[in-house]
Amino acid sequence: MGLDTLAALWSDADPVSLPGALWSLYLLREWCQSQPDAVCRLWRAGAPRAAVDAVIAGCAADADEQDVRRTVDDILAGICESDAALALDRASAFYRVIAEGRRERTADDTVCWPDMGSRPPNPRHLADRNDATAANLAAAARLWRMGTLA
Repeated sequence: MGLDTLAALWSDADPVSLPGALWSLYLLREWCQSQPDAVCRLWRAGAPRAAVDAVIAGCAADADEQDVRRTVDDILAGICESDAALALDRASAFYRVIAEGRRERTADDTVCWPDMGSRPPNPRHLADRNDATAANLAAAARLWRMGTLA
């Protein structure tokens, strides 16, 4: 079974579950691989507004595309190689920085949304979704520490 098959199974999982958390991490990594410039711009816009979260995520406020990719890869590696709860907390912080970046950017920033045509998505809605994902990952980290994340 390949990663795409697992991802398809995880996509419908409860967001505060191990498969749901893994799905969120998978989406983050795929996004960083497919649109590193957009992620980097959002990171740079959000990091000054969410400085503590940027430190927790482990990426500098002035990070470039490679730094952002490396940070997300490091977060993912933490699930298997070190403390999974810490990795989930770092991913949660990363999503919060991105949410702040979205709030900082304007709705008509088509540079940030090159594949969306003439009508980019509502950045406030996307920021709220990123915040919800961050909250779910933080809850998953708490459950992991208690030994009850399933």
